[in-house]
Amino acid sequence: MTTQRAPIGLFFGSSTCYTDMAGEKIAAVLGDALVDRFDIAEEPISTVLFYDYLILGIPTWDYGELQEDWEEIWDELDDLDFSGKTVAIYGLGDQVGYPEWFLDAMGYLHSKLVHLGAKAVGYWPVDGYEFEASKALTEDEQQFVGLALDDENEFELSDERIARWCTQILSEFGLHPEQ
Repeated sequence: MTTQRAPIGLFFGSSTCYTDMAGEKIAAVLGDALVDRFDIAEEPISTVLFYDYLILGIPTWDYGELQEDWEEIWDELDDLDFSGKTVAIYGLGDQVGYPEWFLDAMGYLHSKLVHLGAKAVGYWPVDGYEFEASKALTEDEQQFVGLALDDENEFELSDERIARWCTQILSEFGLHPEQ
């Protein structure tokens, strides 16, 4: 007996549970029929190959560093073919404590995946954030390359941002919520 896969695979790395919790919220908004969730510390990253639509969650640590689970599998990504995959990224960062490196890891992941053939969607406006620099900005610096969450300083805004972003990426994926 084979298990039916949802059309979207959501993969995250999380050390302090915030990226995991954001992934739970995203999955709840989209619905179980549309999303399978995986912690990359427990699931081989090659599982992404089973999905045409991906949501990847990555926090930025300290001074623009990768979270440990992402760091551990970082080189494995180079061996995967992301051609034909549509990817939306959400990132967590601290714009007050680390304003010079806000969401840098999300920028690193976006850059790597696009280089490996992925089509990126889910870009998010920079309006409403206060930071000094970020590697997660588009060239015109008007958008982040994914959903920007700061649960350290703006936890109260995350649910509404997630809801709006989920509507946006479903449209960009060309998918519709289950009626």
